[in-house]
Amino acid sequence: MKCPYCGHKEDKVVDSRATAEESAVRRRRECLKCGKRFTTYEYIEEVSLMVIKKDGRREAFDRKKILAGIIRACEKRPISIEKMEEMVTWVERSIQKKSDREVSATRIGELVMEKLKFLDDVAYVRFASVYRQFKDIGQFMVELKDILGKERPAAAKPGTLKRKKR
Repeated sequence: MKCPYCGHKEDKVVDSRATAEESAVRRRRECLKCGKRFTTYEYIEEVSLMVIKKDGRREAFDRKKILAGIIRACEKRPISIEKMEEMVTWVERSIQKKSDREVSATRIGELVMEKLKFLDDVAYVRFASVYRQFKDIGQFMVELKDILGKERPAAAKPGTLKRKKR
């Protein structure tokens, strides 16, 4: 494994464990040259998924793109990177369970918004504003009114990924 800090190619594994969903192995590594620690995740390679973009193009599914969008929406919010990675894993698993080999970008966006809406209202509005491409403040206000009109269950706390009870 190449060290992300110094580029050295030798390290030692300090800790190894399965993630909470048991979909990956999380490894803490220490570079043998600079001594800095970093985390890697090992995933089982699934059947490749293709994403159908809004313009009809197809491209390979990339969980890094989803994580990047979630990180951008959650910037300066009290949400750990672990929660964001859990969300990406949940989205990926949901897609794999419900589809053959192709999924629309729209479906992926809806799944992300479903989780963000419950996790953090500000992150949800940030993601939705980019994803839905709000053209004016009116569309933005409609979304805000929808959020303000719905109350969270008393048991729900920001930062959890539990599903809403309906």
